[in-house]
Amino acid sequence: MKIHHTAVIDSNAELDDSVSIGAYVVIEKGVTIGADTEISPHTIIAARTSIGQRNIISSFTTIGTPPQDLTYKGEPTMVSIGDDNQIREYVSIHRGTAHGCKVTTIGNNNMIMAYCHIAHDCRVGNHVIMANCATLGGHVVIDDYANLGGMIAIHQFSRVGCHSYIGGMSGIGKDVPPYVIVSGVRNKLRVSGINRVGLKRCGYDNDTIRKVTVAFGYIFRTPELLLSEALDKAAAEFNDCEPVMTMIDFFKASSRMGVVRKLNGDE
Repeated sequence: MKIHHTAVIDSNAELDDSVSIGAYVVIEKGVTIGADTEISPHTIIAARTSIGQRNIISSFTTIGTPPQDLTYKGEPTMVSIGDDNQIREYVSIHRGTAHGCKVTTIGNNNMIMAYCHIAHDCRVGNHVIMANCATLGGHVVIDDYANLGGMIAIHQFSRVGCHSYIGGMSGIGKDVPPYVIVSGVRNKLRVSGINRVGLKRCGYDNDTIRKVTVAFGYIFRTPELLLSEALDKAAAEFNDCEPVMTMIDFFKASSRMGVVRKLNGDE
């Protein structure tokens, strides 16, 4: 194990022998860190944080510190981080709350760029990209392969669907459906189309993208249909297409925030 002599590591922390710890790192009681993870200088890993294997955690990051929640009274909540994540400089990730799900969760293979913030009780999936200064309020859910632009802010309890793309400097106050491109701020938040580039990069074939595009048209571009009618029409035509059914299920799931449906050009 490579540990700089200035690092402060609690005797009850569990670190794999292959972990690398930089100068002035602080690791508190109850932390576990898996194989081949690299912790850069001046990072703080607070109590009850679990970090998997092959993560790269850059300088001045804080993980597992108390949530910014007035109801928090020191309860033993935690942060859980998977494998193969890149967490860049000055990122902050807060532990969960007793009235939430009690744990803030980060999956695998995510890129979390500099100055991002992930608040208490958030759940970030796998292969997510958060560009610089992206901010998640408490209880936010980010599904797999979502791409969040720089300097965006996502309101508490919102959900961002898989393979979606949110443009930089957006303010998200509603759920973002899977597979779409979204940008804007609150009442000016608009959907501009399907994230075709993202889908192609993830290996979706042209026929699947076509089906998602047609279903998108029913849901977003057919004003004569009620939402329930549009969902039923898409399901009847493409019930053999998993991405289409994922989009339909997203709309049918209960949401306290509502779902973004306005298109570019809508008043």
